[in-house]
Amino acid sequence: MSSDAPGKLIEGSSPSLYNSDLAPTTAEGRTWGWTNIAALWVGMVVCVPTYMLTGGMISAGMNWYQAVATVFLGNLIVLVPMILIGHAGTKHGIPFPVLLRSSFGTKGANIPALLRGLVACGWFGIQTWIGGFAIYTLLNIATGDAFVSDPLPILGINAAQFLCFIAFWAIHVWFIAKGTESIRWLETYAAPFLIAMGLLLLAWAYVKADGFGNMLSTPSQFEPGGAKEGQFWSVFIPQLTAMVGFWATLALNMPDFTRYAATQDDQIKGQAIGLPPTMALFAFIGVAVTSATVVIYGEPIADPVKLMGRMGGMSVVVALLALSIATLTTNLAANVVAPANGFANLNPEKISFKMGGYITAGLGIAIFPWKLLAGGAYVFTWLIGYSALLGPIAGILIADYFFVRRTELNVDELFREGGEYSFNGGWNPIAIVALILAVLPNVPGFLKQVDVLESVPEIFMTIYSQAWFVGLFIAMIVYTPLMKKKLS
Repeated sequence: MSSDAPGKLIEGSSPSLYNSDLAPTTAEGRTWGWTNIAALWVGMVVCVPTYMLTGGMISAGMNWYQAVATVFLGNLIVLVPMILIGHAGTKHGIPFPVLLRSSFGTKGANIPALLRGLVACGWFGIQTWIGGFAIYTLLNIATGDAFVSDPLPILGINAAQFLCFIAFWAIHVWFIAKGTESIRWLETYAAPFLIAMGLLLLAWAYVKADGFGNMLSTPSQFEPGGAKEGQFWSVFIPQLTAMVGFWATLALNMPDFTRYAATQDDQIKGQAIGLPPTMALFAFIGVAVTSATVVIYGEPIADPVKLMGRMGGMSVVVALLALSIATLTTNLAANVVAPANGFANLNPEKISFKMGGYITAGLGIAIFPWKLLAGGAYVFTWLIGYSALLGPIAGILIADYFFVRRTELNVDELFREGGEYSFNGGWNPIAIVALILAVLPNVPGFLKQVDVLESVPEIFMTIYSQAWFVGLFIAMIVYTPLMKKKLS
């Protein structure tokens, strides 16, 4: 996220590495307190995927408290690299792509920045489609399916669906154009509204289902005599990895936000309060309300859009507002900032943060996200799959910043070609080797998961089920001693 105030001027900076959006945040730009950071997280957490998160765990055999505990633990784990990597943003005022230069080199940094950015572009398109489709669905509920029509050629969706998608997409573009203060304003004021809406939905389900006893009665299938007795850990580990993968993207680019924090206490306290408790709360709301619909309507309704339609009346209007705001706040912070800065890092002379945001928005249309979702298996296959890429990057960043450089960086040199962080022609081969070696053990399991390979030894599936952890630790173990030796 770029500051609306200009960044620090650096004498002798290379035009290919510097612009005012990538420049270190000045003291005047450090205006974010812990409440702003916490509100940012609430705005990102409250979205349809979070609400539906525990549904897959219940289907896999967990009961409600096992599912919620898995969500909470996964977010507690991913909070650690978020705070560690976020430390660099607050201390040095630099965004994620610039921090990458200290470990990957001034040119090599583009590889992990783009890997992170392209994942975000995919999520941006998916979230925008979810928001647009929610608008379309609720309009049909309110008008008796007046907008239902045949799909358009090539697009594969009808005109009303496409127009709702474009309308919701255009709102994102408006906020990108208005700059970061408008985004921060939205996140800050949306947070209490979204929490209130979630609690009201929970209260409605509690009353209608006559208490939590009826809502949360589904037993664990792993208990003695259950259908999956003794199989808990084989289900828990990949589900936990998927939960870490859910925010593994933000674990990398937290400096994009923490560079505006007033102090380290603000970034630590804001993240600790804003992420794990909120994820656990909304995961609980999702599983509790979905379970209550079995009592209320005789069937589980996991999709909040469909649920609001069944409730009828003013709930349709409220749902339209709440779901639109929830998806918007998640998308702007989680899926626009990282790729915008990543694209800017490719060519700072020509690509600003706003231009990077426009490129992200364009790609969000170009990927046809409704077709991506229609392919199925995007949730856990994709979450674990890209965590195999992002875990190693996090490991390299943490190893370089804490174990090799002891949090000390020559910030001016990060913006100079041929300087301290250029290594071999702008590339640090140690980081590239560490990245490749950390990803490789997960490749066979991923290829089996997506049916490219018919079978692989079971050990590779076990490794893949822990992809983020495996990648992070291998990258740290490879990078740290080699880099210390290089710099000694």
